[in-house]
Amino acid sequence: MSNLYWLTEAQMQRLRPLFPKSRGRARVDDRRVLSGIIFLNRNGLRWCDAPAEYGPPKTLYNRWKRWSDMGVFARIMMGLAEQAPDNKTISIDATYLKAHRTASSLRLKKGGGGRLIGLTKGGMNTKLHAIPDTSGRPIRLFITAGQVSDYTGAAALMNGLPEAEWLLADRGYDADWFRETLVDKGTKPCTPGRKSRKKTIKYDKRRYKRRNRIERMFGRLKDWRRVATRYDRSPTVFLSAIALAATVIFWL
Repeated sequence: MSNLYWLTEAQMQRLRPLFPKSRGRARVDDRRVLSGIIFLNRNGLRWCDAPAEYGPPKTLYNRWKRWSDMGVFARIMMGLAEQAPDNKTISIDATYLKAHRTASSLRLKKGGGGRLIGLTKGGMNTKLHAIPDTSGRPIRLFITAGQVSDYTGAAALMNGLPEAEWLLADRGYDADWFRETLVDKGTKPCTPGRKSRKKTIKYDKRRYKRRNRIERMFGRLKDWRRVATRYDRSPTVFLSAIALAATVIFWL
């Protein structure tokens, strides 16, 4: 069984303070269950395909769904990120994540909040907006429907923006309100101006080259099949899959 564990005991020691407290009956072995959840998310498998060593598939699914609805996985990622801040130069960007037909099929229940899936030139997609730290590790994540502009994602992330000296962004984020908001927060924008601007925007070209770290971050997240292709109908559960991948890849 040891070779099937995705988490070492040392990593579990870091995670346990961020777990929700168990009430009533003691939880099934956290290390075993989380290893099974990671295995299924990493490989994009159905819950019934879980190896028997991880325990009953229903136990894995119930833990995954309950903790996802509670926002536990997102809090774990942010909690670990806050323990080792490296926010001198942060970045912002967005990427498309293909939605499988199982995620967008069937009608929504009346009064539902939507699945955050939209039609783009590439088909049905969800857009992931992210802010990584200086080392390219994600510290803030936000998802919208695929057709939503980068501005919308940027506006949603601005309130939780950490203190930073610089923020790198491509010209898709070139807007006066965006630059002014950053300056008000004490952060210097490093963003080239749109070609339609009459006045040339000066920016640090040498520093701007570091923006490739966010592209590498997206590439590593998409190594997880349940992130690269969205199978989950619930946006909360899908965001949990992204946060879990970010935690295992970058923060443990």
